[in-house]
Amino acid sequence: MSKQEQLQAVIDQLRVALPDLKGAMIASTDGLPIATALSRGSDPNRIAAMSATALGLGKRISDTVGVGEFSETSVSGKDGQIYLYSVGSKAVLALVAPLGANVGLIHLEARDSARSISDIL
Repeated sequence: MSKQEQLQAVIDQLRVALPDLKGAMIASTDGLPIATALSRGSDPNRIAAMSATALGLGKRISDTVGVGEFSETSVSGKDGQIYLYSVGSKAVLALVAPLGANVGLIHLEARDSARSISDIL
């Protein structure tokens, strides 16, 4: 299986483990989509670019404040949440969840997936 197929398999497994997700994506730190499973109407290029930007900002904040290496962050809106997980130095994992989703389960599955993605990359 190619790296691309392995990464897509990780995303597909996340969608099975977390069926409430509205979307999942692996993006490069350069802001390019690598593997996606997004809802219709979502622009993977825009989401990848914004995820990479948020990752970079999170890393700068972590460094400036001195809280150690950046690992994850979330953005909450009226209708849902976006969770971003650092995947080594090469990628970011972005998950879009509805309001009221099981945050503990999301973190558990996403952190495991981020480790798998890091191993693949």
